[in-house]
Amino acid sequence: MYEALRLSALREGESAYVTEVSAGPAMDRRLADLGLVRGTRVTCVLRSPAGDPCAYLIRGALIALRRTDADGVALERRVQEVAAGAVAI
Repeated sequence: MYEALRLSALREGESAYVTEVSAGPAMDRRLADLGLVRGTRVTCVLRSPAGDPCAYLIRGALIALRRTDADGVALERRVQEVAAGAVAI
């Protein structure tokens, strides 16, 4: 069983996999260039004190994204991982 969520909803230390990117044509291309494509594992590493932007670990690189851009990235993760609190970075 899988849970669907947005990249902006990840809390520090949580991981999920990209299912879709729909942030507008220019931003879709930019995010794809950063490695955010279907199947990519993303981990939220750090949130700024105000909550925006956040730093995400994407294919070995630490990338900061604003909430408006992160809202355009759909993710999914296994419900068992959520329930067990199992998060690996």
